[in-house]
Amino acid sequence: MFLQSFLSSSALLLGVASAAYKNFVPHAVNRGMMREPGLENKDIEFQAINQHRHDARQTRPSPRFLNANTTKFAVNGTGIPDVDFDAGESYAGILPITDNPQDPNGLFFWFFPSTNPTPEKEIVIWLNGGPGCSSMMGLMQENGPIFWQKGTFKPVRNPWSWTNLTNVVWIEQPVGTGYSPGTPTVKNEQDVASQFLGFWRNFMNTFSMQGYKVFITGESYAGMYCPYIADAMLNTNDTTYYNMSGLMIYDPSIANDGLQEDITVMGLVNAWPGAFPFNDTFLNDIRDRDAKCGFTEFMNQGLSYPPKGPLPSKLPGEGDKRCENMFNDIFKAANVINPCFNIYQITETCPITWDVLGFPTSFVYLPDGANLYFDREDVKKALHAPTSSRWLPCSERDVFVNGTDASDPSALTVLPGVIDRTQNVIIGHGALDMVLIANGTLLAIQNMTWAASFGVDSWAAAGVLGVTHKERGLTYVGVEMAGHMVPQFQPAAAFN
Repeated sequence: MFLQSFLSSSALLLGVASAAYKNFVPHAVNRGMMREPGLENKDIEFQAINQHRHDARQTRPSPRFLNANTTKFAVNGTGIPDVDFDAGESYAGILPITDNPQDPNGLFFWFFPSTNPTPEKEIVIWLNGGPGCSSMMGLMQENGPIFWQKGTFKPVRNPWSWTNLTNVVWIEQPVGTGYSPGTPTVKNEQDVASQFLGFWRNFMNTFSMQGYKVFITGESYAGMYCPYIADAMLNTNDTTYYNMSGLMIYDPSIANDGLQEDITVMGLVNAWPGAFPFNDTFLNDIRDRDAKCGFTEFMNQGLSYPPKGPLPSKLPGEGDKRCENMFNDIFKAANVINPCFNIYQITETCPITWDVLGFPTSFVYLPDGANLYFDREDVKKALHAPTSSRWLPCSERDVFVNGTDASDPSALTVLPGVIDRTQNVIIGHGALDMVLIANGTLLAIQNMTWAASFGVDSWAAAGVLGVTHKERGLTYVGVEMAGHMVPQFQPAAAFN
């Protein structure tokens, strides 16, 4: 429902699945959740995908991107530690953020060309959030070809890898994230974008991808990164290196924290009482606070279709500690009832499973004797990463100077312009996410102006795996039974 309709190469599935996708329109989410497929259509869809994968394995071409410039980045697909299958052609390493090849500041990437034998000239960028969290988590546990979910013994092939559709690169940024070396100097998102564009020009030159369409995707704090990077690419008017063609962000940080947390958290509690089985005393307290803080009325007004007008610049409850603590109080109470409460996926319970990346739940957890996969020396050598560096899922040091991003939320600044200029922006949100709550994202959308109109006029249509609505170049998709990381919890939905 997401990626296939987002990319040019989505047409590869249409030949077999024309019956199921007869209403297919590029850059629109008219499929998957919107339709109510019978078993016949579902079979057609899986046959199409599986046939493509089978053909890709049987007729795997010679390396498409191997040249004098890329040889030093080539990864041995049969030599990746603990991966007992051939991961195929890929390239990993560090490129500088400027045109100085000796610049000590660089970004680490792992690039997988598509297994599609006839891919479009396009590439998807994936960024995790944080700020300072590694995109290797996205590669290994969300949408990459190597799938090592928490609680599992070893990695397996990912049948829903985005590389089945197109070329994908996972990038650790800004400087100071993951393996990416150097001294963090960014103060705002303009600085982040400047770093990224310098790296990206080097990447395009290295892999001879000039003119390729660029699709930027990410999740969480990438709701800041991605729109600002997209805006910077569009502003260059340079389609040789920055042919920005679409933006897709999951559970994104695009608004004021209060909007995506305190104001909307009571609605999440009411929607999922089984995940928040509070006693009557606490329930009555938070319901009373929700009403007195003005959150209930604010939600009723803000989630109107069409919108009644812009949200007030001052949010309800600001300056009142009982209002500003709503989110934290509910989170603490949930942890008392469920010691293994996962803010990223609210229905999870004990036990906490071991995670090879060290990030299985609301907090970092690594059992005694276990190692972080990407901090192992053999893994670093296989990926051409600096063996002296310490890899962490999320950086312990600030990747912004003084730990502060001075930029305003993207929904209030660059995101509307990116929608207008690309007509291809998707915002997806998991219903079980408490880190950034879906209704907060919807409030932000209803407070945006793009294409000379305010918000969206109607609510999303019901579908199989959630809801979807497209209007004036923006598509919103809400995914049921998915947490913060939609491709991890609902990989088929994110792919299909």
